[in-house]
Amino acid sequence: MNTYDVIRKPIITEKATMASESGAVVFEVAIDANKPQIKSAVEELFGVKVKAVNTTITKGKVKRFRGQMGKRKDVKKAYVTLEEGNTIDVTTGL
Repeated sequence: MNTYDVIRKPIITEKATMASESGAVVFEVAIDANKPQIKSAVEELFGVKVKAVNTTITKGKVKRFRGQMGKRKDVKKAYVTLEEGNTIDVTTGL
């Protein structure tokens, strides 16, 4: 799996901003990416040292649109904790 295929985009929400104060950054990642792949991708893209990676999968909601039932896609999020002294500015993009 390519480095750019693993990390989709950074997530910028209130909860992600609070996590960044403690040295963690939140990314949307590929649904089939595992923790070692995420760790190596972040270290390669941003040139930082990663301490830990935690992942969670958010199930897509079932929605109705113009009488048709549909389902949003499942999203996998990675909470990446950085080593002391390392930072990532997610507002600049990949």
